[in-house]
Amino acid sequence: MKNKILTIISVIVVIIILFLARIIYSDHTLKKVMGACILAQTQTSSIEEAKQFCVDKFK
Repeated sequence: MKNKILTIISVIVVIIILFLARIIYSDHTLKKVMGACILAQTQTSSIEEAKQFCVDKFK
């Protein structure tokens, strides 16, 4: 019985940690994608146009 309770608590803790990690690092991923998009677009247009294009495309 004690072993089952520890397993259930461990699973709940792991789920919470994974959920928090997803929330924390999703913004980091978006920043990386936006930076790459802006870098690629600046080769064909101005920096401000590239930023606007990338923001419209990914948000």
